[in-house]
Amino acid sequence: MTLQNWIMISFCLILCLVQAASLFVAWWRLRHRVARRSSDTPLPFIALVRPLCGKDAFEEETLRSSFLQNYPAYEILFCVASPYDPVIPLVKKVMADYPAQPARLLTGEDRISKNPKINNLNKAWQQTCSDWIVMADSNLLLPSHYLRTLVNSFDDQTGLVSSPAVGIRPLNLWGAVEAAMLNTHQARWQLLADFAHKGFAQGKTLFWRRDVLEQGGGLAALGHELAEDVASTRLVRRAGLKVRLPPQPFPQPIGHRPLCAVWSRQLRWARIRRDGFVWLFLPEIFLGILPALGASVYLAARDVWSWGIPRRCLFFGMVLRGY
Repeated sequence: MTLQNWIMISFCLILCLVQAASLFVAWWRLRHRVARRSSDTPLPFIALVRPLCGKDAFEEETLRSSFLQNYPAYEILFCVASPYDPVIPLVKKVMADYPAQPARLLTGEDRISKNPKINNLNKAWQQTCSDWIVMADSNLLLPSHYLRTLVNSFDDQTGLVSSPAVGIRPLNLWGAVEAAMLNTHQARWQLLADFAHKGFAQGKTLFWRRDVLEQGGGLAALGHELAEDVASTRLVRRAGLKVRLPPQPFPQPIGHRPLCAVWSRQLRWARIRRDGFVWLFLPEIFLGILPALGASVYLAARDVWSWGIPRRCLFFGMVLRGY
């Protein structure tokens, strides 16, 4: 057997070990739930801020989950940029169903950055007196323990708690593809970074200590990067603090997705990772199926092993991807 063949075999084995190790670390990380906050420490008052724009199939359910928190003291601030947004009547309806829970609907846009989401959120940041603020995307379905879990994930070295989303309820093929991307590669990569104490933020959930963000330049500072999650991560690290992940991700109903929407979203997220965290982006290829598949096809073509191995490689790669 030639040296080149041995190199390709070693390459395949190393990639298999990388896959197995990353899966084990993600599995271990999900099953070792550590509540960092002392049970004797009083729970702080929290502002739950949810930016809204338009309606999707699960909008009412995700809005209602804001009111079903097992948490003693919090307020809800719904932010809508346009006073004519079609989601506004639904927000008012849901708020009327829970009159005992403090909640406000805020409309208008403060152009403090090039990021429309940040511009939409600024009015809530200015109008709440809470020192603890969580920004949760409107398409997240918040479990009843959502706020408690975020608070329990803080320690003295934490400046921000963030979390990936887990895709649930896909209603067509491309919805299933998006859920698979969220639930396998994307979540695993973020859990691996957190395991290595290099956790980074994702905009689905951003739970801030107000003083950390204010000292870093305020909400406008999050509009200085391509995405607010990159800016958040860098701001927290400059403060000498950590971005933490809660024990488990939170669900996001997917519904129907067209191919073009899935492709454009994945492309945008890849560009954000490339421009924001190039040291994380470059190794991503080795967590995918293509390098191992290519090496196994090469070895099969040279009769080093049978064509059954590339087929198994493709099968197991698709299983790992969630298909």
